Amino acid sequence: MNIYDFNVKTIDGNELTLDDYNSKVLLIVNTASKCGFTPQYKGLEELYKKFGNDKFEILAFPCDQFKNQEPGNSTDIKNFCEINYGVTFPLFEKIDVNGSNAHPLFKYLCKEQSGILGGSIKWNFTKFLVDSKGNVVSRFAPITEPEKLINDIQKLINEA
Repeated sequence: MNIYDFNVKTIDGNELTLDDYNSKVLLIVNTASKCGFTPQYKGLEELYKKFGNDKFEILAFPCDQFKNQEPGNSTDIKNFCEINYGVTFPLFEKIDVNGSNAHPLFKYLCKEQSGILGGSIKWNFTKFLVDSKGNVVSRFAPITEPEKLINDIQKLINEA
């Protein structure tokens, strides 16, 4: 099993497989609209503009498991991201990232890069960096600002 084996639903409800992103460096993030880290959407969008989507993608998965900081439905979330942060990278359907109902993708990410809390996500805006071969190579804490990932992303793109 690897990252490309997982199916996900876009924010618009379309099902796709992560194999659609095969050969690209991925930054996978669990997000929320009413979190202290929400302004990171701006930095994520800047990364997306810097590296484009030819060899790099940001995949954002809204989650409401942390103090109900993502209460909206898909339309609310999409509108919030577009209006407030000009988000153009792919947004996906709201999911759970922890517990028995956690999306299989996040179970896999946590198994590959366990972090401080072992097999769970600490908070919104936990980031996973995946190389162009589908290997989960790094995990970054919510407090890590997106611009701090530039060198790591550039290195993986150069190796692709």
